[in-house]
Amino acid sequence: MTRPPTAAQRRVIDAADPVTGRLRGTEAQLAALVKRGLAFRHPRPPHDHFLTPAGHRTREAPEPLTATEPRAATEPEPTGGFAARVGGEDTADTGPARAREVHSAWQGLLELRRMTNPDGATDRPCGWERAHLVRAAALALEAAGHPPEGPDTPGYRVRATPQPEAVAVYAPAGEPLRACAATLERAGWQTGEYTEPRSRTRYLLASPRRA
Repeated sequence: MTRPPTAAQRRVIDAADPVTGRLRGTEAQLAALVKRGLAFRHPRPPHDHFLTPAGHRTREAPEPLTATEPRAATEPEPTGGFAARVGGEDTADTGPARAREVHSAWQGLLELRRMTNPDGATDRPCGWERAHLVRAAALALEAAGHPPEGPDTPGYRVRATPQPEAVAVYAPAGEPLRACAATLERAGWQTGEYTEPRSRTRYLLASPRRA
């Protein structure tokens, strides 16, 4: 673990663009934030600097957080310590702090798409999502405002499947399931609705779109 950012670095973080996380500062300040894992330098011209998800969390936090070890510049972890809710968790915090975490994680994932997809596209999943299918699909749903299934509340559930690059998404029958399908399709996934032979439960089979 590294030390928290200095006061000057914190001011640079706080002044970042609220949506994209684009940073402005001296070369020394930006390089130091990259070293701490709070920012990354975009590989394409004009090589601007942007907050990583850890940087977003530092900006959102009321008190400075301890930064994590720097991540590889080619494939940063878009959600860091954040965990998307896949449904079935014992707790289901839906307060403002959780909403900010989800927003920051989703923005970080969109930036990762832009940085790692060959054409810089943000409308389709990237390599990280294909390697973390359940988490990626759950983040897309939670970021769009769908509630995950809780101990006493209905909602979506995302589960792994034996099929390569496919997850199963369960939701209350009818409109919620169709709404989940629409959200995933807008996020760059392709979906199909199926019925389990024994239970007759309807579910979505979702996979990341390649083009």
